[in-house]
Amino acid sequence: MDTAPIAARLARVDAQLAALRRDHAAILAASEASNADDEHDPEGATIAWEREQVAALITRLEGERDQLVAAAGRAADGSYGTCERCGGEIPAERLAVRPAARTCVGCG
Repeated sequence: MDTAPIAARLARVDAQLAALRRDHAAILAASEASNADDEHDPEGATIAWEREQVAALITRLEGERDQLVAAAGRAADGSYGTCERCGGEIPAERLAVRPAARTCVGCG
């Protein structure tokens, strides 16, 4: 089974996580360096809102990363591409689109 999609997606997720973590750190630094009351700024999004949005994206990507690492583990033990529910083969097309898929379309 071709596991290149796992590695490719994992590399993209790691790059996105690194960028988001830098953004989050910059937002935190900006909020600590400023005593402005951004919660009542009519001009746009608050620093708190931006911080929470970035934190939510980080959490989602960390979950996706965990799933990809688990998929790599299944590839190593030979169970990658096998549906965890019915034991059937997960089509390569599904794995190309969703490298961390644990179930076939019928069971998913």
